[in-house]
Amino acid sequence: MEEHIAATQAARSFSELLNRVKFKGEKFIVERGGKPIAQIEPIRTAEGVQPLKVLMLLLEKLPELGDELESFAADLDILAANQPPLPEDGQWE
Repeated sequence: MEEHIAATQAARSFSELLNRVKFKGEKFIVERGGKPIAQIEPIRTAEGVQPLKVLMLLLEKLPELGDELESFAADLDILAANQPPLPEDGQWE
């Protein structure tokens, strides 16, 4: 459940607001003139997610495939061809 807070009050207690979001997982709807204008809530992160820069560094460290490149490409083609079909209910569109 989110708490509604006036923009003026949010500005006055911004540090406390951020602490409540970070440490207690609270959510706030910031209002101006009684109308919602913003939402402050914890960022949803997946466990183990790394920045793209880390991925790029890992990819740079991978060995070159050389003669194995064609075999690897063929394996990928086989895997792609044998993937199960997507559900027909359109949830992935």
